[in-house]
Amino acid sequence: MTDSDRHAQVDRVREFLSTRRARITPQQAGLPVFGGNRRVTGLRREEVALLAGMSVDYYIRLERGNLRGASDSVLDSLSQALQFDDAERAYLYDLARTATASQRQPAVATGRIRPAVLRMLDAMTDLPAYIRNGRLDILAANALGQALYAPVYDSPLFSQRGPVNTARFLFLDPGSADFWPAWDKAANDSVALLRTETGRSPHDKGLTDLIGELSAKSDEFARRWARHDVRFHHSGVKRLHHPLVGDLAMPYEALDLPADPGLRITVYSPESDSPERQALDLLSSWTGSTACER
Repeated sequence: MTDSDRHAQVDRVREFLSTRRARITPQQAGLPVFGGNRRVTGLRREEVALLAGMSVDYYIRLERGNLRGASDSVLDSLSQALQFDDAERAYLYDLARTATASQRQPAVATGRIRPAVLRMLDAMTDLPAYIRNGRLDILAANALGQALYAPVYDSPLFSQRGPVNTARFLFLDPGSADFWPAWDKAANDSVALLRTETGRSPHDKGLTDLIGELSAKSDEFARRWARHDVRFHHSGVKRLHHPLVGDLAMPYEALDLPADPGLRITVYSPESDSPERQALDLLSSWTGSTACER
């Protein structure tokens, strides 16, 4: 780990713990409040230490970015004191793992997709699906997935560079607000996913470059990045507006590919009798007829 990497790691830990501490009031933590002279709305360091069952000096050391040697029990106590959800707890563990890692940096996933996975993707002809990495690059998509995400694929951002990247589209293409009607939620989710990935892959230069680019070019991204929010994104409903078939509320599942670390397949699966299913059938027929004309 270079000095630059080490300083960046310390900053990540310090800012993550301090922003989590600032969001919890003593009342939410079940602590009594005496007097009205509190200068902070969130918890004080002393209060976090009390809740976590550790000395104040030790907690200050942790918040200053030094997680080296922190045991699982310490991390669990801290997660409980700061009311972490599963994603936040996993991120803290990732930060601690990086702090105690050897000088040898783990290899970053290449992003190459095995032929068997591509065949599986293409075999899903009636469900939109795509494969992405932790940087939110779409590395492959089946025909219906490309048709569903046509506004992203057609963006001028990707005419001279690739691969298609949903975070870059969200923050740098004005048309993203038309494709994602709930743009704020999509933006918050994307930033939280990228922040989560920095914990898993702190040495990924492509990820660092993407974050630097978006921070420099988008105030909206920079503002959200400063929150240090992290999130898991396994399932839910994504709201899209397609220029051909209109508004869609698309249930999805996002599944890790165990044999391909860092890659994930997302599949949209609407109910068989839903308007979304009818819209996909229409989109599929339109896409098929267009391909025949070519």
